[in-house]
Amino acid sequence: MAIRAIQEQWPESVCVVYCRNTHAERAQVLAKVKVQFNLTIREDALKFVPLKHYTWLEAKRYPFLTLLLQSLGSMVVAVEALESLVPDVFVDTIGFAFTYPLACWLYSCKVVAYVHYPTISSDMLRKVSSKEADFNHSAVVARSPFLTRLKKWYYVAFAMAYGFVGRRADVVMVNSTWTQNHINQIWGAPQPASVVFPPCDTLSLRTFPLDHRQRLIVSVAQFRPEKAHTLQLQAFSALLNAHPKFRDGSEMCKLVLIGGSRNEDDRRRAQELRDLAVTLRTQGNVEIVENASYPELQVYLAKASIGLHTMRDEHFGIGIVEYMAAGLIAVAHNSGGPKLDIVVDAPESRTGFLASTAEEYSAAFATILELSDDAQRVIRERARASVVTKFSDATFARRLVENLATVMHPTFQ
Repeated sequence: MAIRAIQEQWPESVCVVYCRNTHAERAQVLAKVKVQFNLTIREDALKFVPLKHYTWLEAKRYPFLTLLLQSLGSMVVAVEALESLVPDVFVDTIGFAFTYPLACWLYSCKVVAYVHYPTISSDMLRKVSSKEADFNHSAVVARSPFLTRLKKWYYVAFAMAYGFVGRRADVVMVNSTWTQNHINQIWGAPQPASVVFPPCDTLSLRTFPLDHRQRLIVSVAQFRPEKAHTLQLQAFSALLNAHPKFRDGSEMCKLVLIGGSRNEDDRRRAQELRDLAVTLRTQGNVEIVENASYPELQVYLAKASIGLHTMRDEHFGIGIVEYMAAGLIAVAHNSGGPKLDIVVDAPESRTGFLASTAEEYSAAFATILELSDDAQRVIRERARASVVTKFSDATFARRLVENLATVMHPTFQ
């Protein structure tokens, strides 16, 4: 979407994508973009620069000191990229801020950052200080006062370095209020970060009917640890145990987990979820769909009643916006972007539900399923109206161009 917006605003510009060193042809990549995102890009104004050192960016390469070593690795990849081609404007959209000093000091590029998730945040520091185990904070460290103190020092030092390199960016955009708060706090840039909500296909999704929805709960999220799919199965199991009528018969309810499996680890996690469904005795009501195409996803969004999200401190939550535009009633985690920017969980102005525990999710499911069709429609209409203008492809493109215009070469103005 960013590339298309640039092509439309500055037709004479050329967008260059630094990418994996694969054998995929440009036409193949753009064909996949068309199928998966329903997006058409002008091929003549797009180039790919393959990078042989791309693996230096991968977290799995660094089992220890991952934040630091991955950031240093990104500098190696950046040198390869910039030696291959020096752009007028260097745009980082994947969160490697340690590349900014190289681009601006050694190669005289204007630097634009579009931050989806801070590399380190005050929430991460809080979890270490409170000895709270999480997917990125092991129980071994959480139980040890010495290791906890050591990791906190490491995080504090890294946060200072992260702020220093982040301030080298000429333009800073972020995808949500949650991300904006953290970036403004850690980077301390002279100009506050500008919120540019990600592109959302609300235009086509809002054509889906609001009535005659099936008793279907849909989750759309990659099979990554932080997406907390296990919590989804536990919440759904709690629903079926508390309300057996939803297990089968005329009021049968199903949970469908739709997600991308990028690699063997993701495929293993998807299989573990299938096994967990058997353990919880919900396998007859649970379906797991890997790597669904965009048309397949739309079929589910057009018929489901509830859209489920369980990631804690989600930076934005584009899937939740898509749920609401498509007419689903969202049940999202009570934190991050979903809480600050998207879902209103108040009876008089409700656009969805917020929850944190399996019991809270289960209660929200039951409340929605017990509502009358008219009461559900009121929430669906209100939710759709709240997202179709605030979040859209057109809004993203306009805000992106406004920010890029400040650093674009006069030739293109």
